[in-house]
Amino acid sequence: ALPAPEGDAYAAQVYAPPQGETEVAIARIWSELLGVERIGRHDNFFVLGGHSLLAVTLVERMRRAGIAADIRTLFATPSLAALAAAGGGGAATV
Repeated sequence: ALPAPEGDAYAAQVYAPPQGETEVAIARIWSELLGVERIGRHDNFFVLGGHSLLAVTLVERMRRAGIAADIRTLFATPSLAALAAAGGGGAATV
């Protein structure tokens, strides 16, 4: 049996909070769908546990929130900041 990996064995990135109304709105939706409390602007939907079935729900909730996106956009730009920019929101201030 191999020993359990230590903390520095895992890839880590610096947390950057969502910026602007669109990123904050998408982060809120991700948090609800994925059960993750803190979503950063560089986080990846699929790395956080998202999958194709949740992607459909995500896109529908984004549409209801007035954020234009489709499944292809999510798969092409799965990070929060990139998805917000592709959805027309960019990083406008709140």
